Amino acid sequence: MTRPPTAAQRRVIEAADTVTGRLHGTESQLTALVKRGLAFRHPRPPHDHFLTAAGHRIREAVPEARQEPRPSTGVFAARVGGEEEAPASGPARPREVHSAWQGLLELRRMTDPGGATDRPCAWERTHLVQAAALALEAAGHRPAGPDGDGYRVRATPQPEAVAVYAAEDESLRSCAATLEAAGWQAGEYTEPRTRVRYLLASPRRV
Repeated sequence: MTRPPTAAQRRVIEAADTVTGRLHGTESQLTALVKRGLAFRHPRPPHDHFLTAAGHRIREAVPEARQEPRPSTGVFAARVGGEEEAPASGPARPREVHSAWQGLLELRRMTDPGGATDRPCAWERTHLVQAAALALEAAGHRPAGPDGDGYRVRATPQPEAVAVYAAEDESLRSCAATLEAAGWQAGEYTEPRTRVRYLLASPRRV
């Protein structure tokens, strides 16, 4: 059975970039994480290190008690719409969103065998709601606030699919176009009981 990471290695894992999983640490720390299968060294310059799927699982399994002391402003979170406590939407927010989206495109480039950026990567497939919400927010769509106007991204029982809701049909179609341009497949559906229109979106594989 694989030994758990040391305290120093765990700190490196916990400090990884929230979106890309890019790591920063000493050469010995990073090499040890690679040997444990928790990180990989990208073959192309500048040969940065990134978390593997196993490394991401360890990062996300950090107990809530250890996460609480972290300032909420220190970790980027895409707006999924309808949050009770939404992040501040000041002048810094567009820069944070743009930076997160560019980081995600870089992760696509570095993890795709051909360096393509037009298809979602493995991180997006394991963080569907966050990934779809980031694509929408980065394109300028407004997340739903207390008034309910704007987009809302929600998980679904279907594998690799999210539901996207918007107040108006035109907004829904605009969200579909944005997701398709970002490498997702999106189709419009109607909930049988409520007759509410929504998008069912999933990451494109080819």
